[in-house]
Amino acid sequence: MDHAYAVETLSNFLEDVNVHLSKLEAANEDKTGNRYWPDWPQDLAIDLVRARAIVDAYVPQALTELGQYVPEGLGYWQLVRFATAEALGHAKHADEIAAFLRPASPVIQADALHPWVWDSAAPLWAAEAHQDAVLAAARTVNRRLQQKLGRHDIGEKDLCMQSFDMKAPEEGKPRLRFNGDRSTPSWRARQDGAKYTSAGVFLALRNLAAHEDEVNWAQQEALEYLATFSVVARWIEECTVETAS
Repeated sequence: MDHAYAVETLSNFLEDVNVHLSKLEAANEDKTGNRYWPDWPQDLAIDLVRARAIVDAYVPQALTELGQYVPEGLGYWQLVRFATAEALGHAKHADEIAAFLRPASPVIQADALHPWVWDSAAPLWAAEAHQDAVLAAARTVNRRLQQKLGRHDIGEKDLCMQSFDMKAPEEGKPRLRFNGDRSTPSWRARQDGAKYTSAGVFLALRNLAAHEDEVNWAQQEALEYLATFSVVARWIEECTVETAS
């Protein structure tokens, strides 16, 4: 629906209807018989065809009673005026009405992100340094992963790939394991998904934030990236460490 077109068309039509109604009302109130009843407004009747299609789109059935009135009478054009004004109101405020009726969307609370992420990012975020905030969060999550596994010998991506790998732990290569039945497809899918997701997050976000001078992340975009690191942080904290026996 082109609301702007509807507003312009109905506004112009309503003005013409009001002019005609004022003539009808004046003639109806004149008791002397000196004022003649206005001629049938042919142009207005023609414009009503277009206006009625628009009115029906916004206020269905608003003009269904039109046939009960004499086309030359006050009642006919008063009904047209009321219906047109109501449709014009819908057209003018269509976007606001749609926004009001739209289901409320949830909001990500930055300070409810995993503390490894938000505690690191908050001071930089306050300074509107979104890229640096994401980088600080990434570095903290990586350090926590290194500390949990006691590994400082490889980079973030490789560490994630090895940590969540479903191979048995090896000497010097402990693994992270989710709780649950390891024989089920869902457990294996989660373990494998965490492996590639966490590695991908560091590759796609941490490296970009660290090596590009300026990436121009908008606040919403940067917040989504922090939320992604928050997910990885929760996985790392949730998992238990399994070492070679």
